[in-house]
Amino acid sequence: MPAVLALDQGTTGSTALLVGDDGVVRGRGYREIRQHYPRPGWVEHDPEEIWEATVAAARTALGAERPAAIGITNQRETVVAWERATGTPLHRALVWQDRRTAARCRELKAAHGVEDLARRTGLVWDPYFSATKIEWLLREVPGLRARAERGDVVFGTVDSWLAFRLSGGAAVVTDHTNASRTLLYNLAYRDWDDELLQLFGVPRAALPAIVPSSGVCAETAVEPFGAGIPIAGIAGDQQAALFGQGCHTPGEAKNTYGTGAFLLMLVGDRVPDTHGRVLTTMACDARGGPALAVEGAIFVAGAAIQWLRDGLGLITSAAESEALARSVEDTGGVTFVPALVGLGAPHWEPEARGTILGLTRGTTGAHLARAALEAMAYSTRDVVEAMTGVTGVPLRALRVDGGAAANDWLMAFQATVLGVPVLRPDVVESTALGAAGLAGLATGVWADAAALAVTRTYRTFPPDPAHGHAAAAGYHAWERAVRATLRWARGPGAAPSTSTT
Repeated sequence: MPAVLALDQGTTGSTALLVGDDGVVRGRGYREIRQHYPRPGWVEHDPEEIWEATVAAARTALGAERPAAIGITNQRETVVAWERATGTPLHRALVWQDRRTAARCRELKAAHGVEDLARRTGLVWDPYFSATKIEWLLREVPGLRARAERGDVVFGTVDSWLAFRLSGGAAVVTDHTNASRTLLYNLAYRDWDDELLQLFGVPRAALPAIVPSSGVCAETAVEPFGAGIPIAGIAGDQQAALFGQGCHTPGEAKNTYGTGAFLLMLVGDRVPDTHGRVLTTMACDARGGPALAVEGAIFVAGAAIQWLRDGLGLITSAAESEALARSVEDTGGVTFVPALVGLGAPHWEPEARGTILGLTRGTTGAHLARAALEAMAYSTRDVVEAMTGVTGVPLRALRVDGGAAANDWLMAFQATVLGVPVLRPDVVESTALGAAGLAGLATGVWADAAALAVTRTYRTFPPDPAHGHAAAAGYHAWERAVRATLRWARGPGAAPSTSTT
C-alpha cells in the first residue's frame, strides 16, 4: 500500500506523518525546536536545528518504509538566508512573530498608504510578513547585499529551505501559497512583483522559483531518506490545513488553533476589497491549483497557554487549561487580551501588548486560564465578522484543527460564541494531511481530492443557546478590553476606534 510522508515544520517543532492511501496515519514523529529571543520583540530559529529536527521526526515516522512522495508544509513568513553553493545559513531565521521591523512598517504605511499594497499583495504593512525581514538582513549582515546581487545567496521561507536540503541543493523553489505571504508577490499575475522587489531592495536572483503546490518539483538526494523520492507537494501551513480539511469551494472555512490562530475562507476568483481588516492570500483548489482565500491571523492563541505554563508557572501542561476552565463558572470578570507580540487581524497593531483587565483579590489561576481560552474564541469571532463583512459570504460552519482544537470545552464555547457548528476532524493534524494530499494527488496515490476526503470523519459541537447570553456579554467585555489595549498601544490622545486604516 503506497504512503506519503508529510513534513510539517511549525513554529515550536517539526512533525512528520506517514499517511497511507487509506488516509490512516501509519507513522508519526515529532521534535521540538528552540525559540531564541535576542531582544524584546525579536524571535529567531536556528535553520540547522529546523533541518535536523525535521529529519529526526521523519525517520521516526518512516521506520523501514519508503514513501511514494513527500509533501512539505511549513511555518509561513519566517525567512531563512543561506549560501546557494553550500547551503550554509547566513543568519538565524527571522520568525513570523518577530517585530523588529515594526518601525519600518509604520514608515512604509505613512509613505505609501494601504490601498495599492492590498491590491497587489492582499496584505498589509506589518512585520509579520517576509519582505521587511529580508530587507533587514540585507542591511544588517555585512556583505550580504553584494553577495545577494551576485546570486550567491537565497532568501526563502522554510519550505524553500527544506526542499533545498532534501534535494541536495538542486531545488530552489517555493509555491504560490508561501510566496503570497512575503509582500513581494503579485496576486494578479502570480509572480514576484518587480516594483516591490525594488522597494525592498531584494534581487530577483536571490528568490526561489515559484512552482505549483501540487506537482513534482524535485527528488530527494541520497541523504537522508534515499535518492529518488519525489517532492510533490508544498503549501504554507494554513493553506495546507484548509486543503486537508476538505475546503475546496468558496465559503468553506477552517481555523487552526496553534501557536497563533489562523482562519481561512475560500472566496473564488476575484480579489475582494478587504479594507485592510483581513488578508487575501493564495490557497489551493480541489486539484491543488491556485485559488484565492481571505485570512485572519491571530498572532497569539495557544502561545497564551504556553505563557501561563512557562512564563507564570500556573499550569504544568497545556491540557490542564481545560480542567481549570471547567472548574469555574466564568472568568470572575477577568478579560485577557493576549497581544504578547502585537495584534493581528482585524486590528493590525504591532505595538499592542498583552492586557489583563478585571483583576481582583478573588482572581485565581483558573480564572486566568479560562480567560486565555475565551480569548481564542472571541478573537476568532472578530476575524469571522471582519471576513463576512467584506465578502458578504456567511459562515455556516467552522472546521477546526491544531493543538487547542483537542480542547472540548474550547470548541463548545467557540460554537456558542460564533452561533454556528464547529466541526473537528478525527485527526486534528490537518496541516500535515493537507501536505500529504497535495503530494499524493501529484503522484497518483489519490485520484482526486474526494478520494482523500472520504477518509475523514468529524465531531460536531453545536451552539448552546442556554449559554448564548453569557457568551455575548463576555464578547462585549472583550471588545472593551481590545479598545483599551489599542489606545494604550497608540499613546495619549489615541482615538478609541479599532479601525486599521
